[in-house]
This record gives sequence, C-alpha cells and structure tokens, in this order.
Amino acid sequence: MSRRVHKKHKRVVVIGGGTGSFTLLKSLKLLTPDITALVNMVDDGGSSGVLRDELGVLPPGDVRQCLVALARSEKIRELFDYRFDNGSLSGHSFGNLFLTALEKMSGSFAEAVETASKILNIQGQVVPITLDNVRLVHESADGRQTHGEHHIDVMKFDPADGRPTIYLEPAAVINPAAAEAIKRADYIIIAPGDIYTSLGPLLLVDGVPAALQLTRAKIVYICNLVVKPGQTTGMDVAAHAAEIERFAGGPIIDVVMYNTATPPAGLMAKYAKDEEFPVSYDEKSLRRAHYRAIGGEFLAPYAAHRRQHDQLAASRSLIRHDVEALAEAINKLIYTPTILTKMK
Repeated sequence: MSRRVHKKHKRVVVIGGGTGSFTLLKSLKLLTPDITALVNMVDDGGSSGVLRDELGVLPPGDVRQCLVALARSEKIRELFDYRFDNGSLSGHSFGNLFLTALEKMSGSFAEAVETASKILNIQGQVVPITLDNVRLVHESADGRQTHGEHHIDVMKFDPADGRPTIYLEPAAVINPAAAEAIKRADYIIIAPGDIYTSLGPLLLVDGVPAALQLTRAKIVYICNLVVKPGQTTGMDVAAHAAEIERFAGGPIIDVVMYNTATPPAGLMAKYAKDEEFPVSYDEKSLRRAHYRAIGGEFLAPYAAHRRQHDQLAASRSLIRHDVEALAEAINKLIYTPTILTKMK
C-alpha cells in the first residue's frame, strides 16, 4: 500500500476498539500523521479479563491492538502481537503482559500507554476513553442483570424488550486527553465493532456524548459487514446508525459508509450456519437520512487479513473490511470537502 499523506493533513480521531479499529488504523495512518485512537475500556474476557481479575489492572487488549496498528516497526509489531500458546502464559499476548507490567510499575495506565507508544514509535497516539475501572452491565425489561462484557457478548437479547439497555458500573468519566482529541479533531471516525460491547460502552462514558455533540469535526460511522446473531439480527445500515446515535444522545453522524459487495457463497454459507448475515441496506431510506450515506465494495479477500503472530485475532472473523478500499474512500471524503452535501 502506497503512502498518501497530504501536505495539509487532517486531524483524525478513531473511536472503537479491537479488530475494527486495528483494521481501520492500518489504513488511516497512510493518510495523515495526526491520528488518535480512542479505545473502549470494558473488555473483561480472555487475556485482558485474566489480567484484570488477577492483577487489578485496566484491560490492555484493545489498547494493544491499536498500538500495534500504528507502530512503525514491523518486528516490534510482531513482538507485541505474539501470543503464547502453552504453559502458564497460554492465551496471553506479549503486548498485554508488557502494558500490564508498565502499569504496575508506574501506577498509571495512561503512563503505561505513553511509554509503550514511545517504544513502538507509533504514528499518532492511542488514548483510553476513560481511566476508570468499569464493567459493562446489561439489564433486561424484567430487571435481570448480566455483568461483564464477555458474558454480554454471547447473549441473545429478548426482542420483546425492545432496544437493549446497557450501562457502565460504576459510572465512568471521559479521559481529559480523549476530550481534547475530540475537541481538536477535523474528522471523527467511528470504527466497525459490536454495537453493545464495543461502541455503545464507549459512548456511554460520561462526557463523550457531550463532546461529540459540541465538536466541530465531521463524524463518520463505518457500518459493520455482518449482523451479530441475537443482538443486531434484522438491523440494516440505518438501524445500526440509529443505535450509535441513541447511545450518543442524539443525531451526531454526518456520514455513514457501508458495504455493497456480496461475500462468496461458500463463505456466506459458513456464516449463515451461525445466523450471521450481511448487514442489509435500503438506498431510498438512506437518501432520506440526515447524514450522507456512501456505499462501496469494502469487503476484503480472506487471505489479505491474516495476522501471522496473533492467530486468535486472525481466526475471529473471515469477513473483514478491505483496508485499501476504505483508505481510498476515506481519503476522497476528507480531502474533497464538496463530497459532503449533508451536514449537521
């Protein structure tokens, strides 16, 4: 992929966490040197969950993925992505352990991320959306509560309850560095990700909705490729955008980018067995929306997105966004102002 950094670069903020942000950051760092990743902090499954429970640290996993995406050195990226597959460290990535060690040494997760950023020589910065130690909670219509992102992630919501109720416990406050990044941004891009365990929790942090409402930046949402069974089943592109805005407290989105390409039949059949289907779209309803909707062939070939040194991350999904296609579409969007005909 060729470097396309413009002389008059834009300040870009990416909101999300995990694989969605990782994929997006890899492409966006070729467009601007001024990029900030704001990262969800409710992960409590897998390696991050073990480290949180056993050592009392903040979850390093999503932060690590963003750091790796923005790192300049391939060897250092591989090191931070390396995951142990046996022994007492089985399941842990080196990067997670490294961030945990830095936090324990300094007593500050923010300082740990800053130190890791320097060692990785990243392009831009990675900022936790909050520095509070919080857990995600889902509450059903009859008052039953489910605690923990990893438990909620595998839930199937009761359609009779309407749109799901989730909240953070205890309440979290926005990291001042995150608030500043949102304030100074030219473009804010909401990465693809699970609505209720990745993006929603981030938007629930006290101070985030207000910052998004007040920012002068144009806000772009990149819609997911497939629905999440039992959670976003039946939701089309417009419904995904509506849920983002529900958590954000009002209409904040200027542009929605969505995929129009169809996955190969064999690959889609594998997904269909698990009730995972492409996110549908209605062009007529999207044209009536308050935001500009931009469709494109954003589906990547399977072989293009394996991460050699993190097989867990590589195997989580076979259907991924095309880094090149997204980069070209976003490049055109942010460096061709006249393309935006609908603004808030």
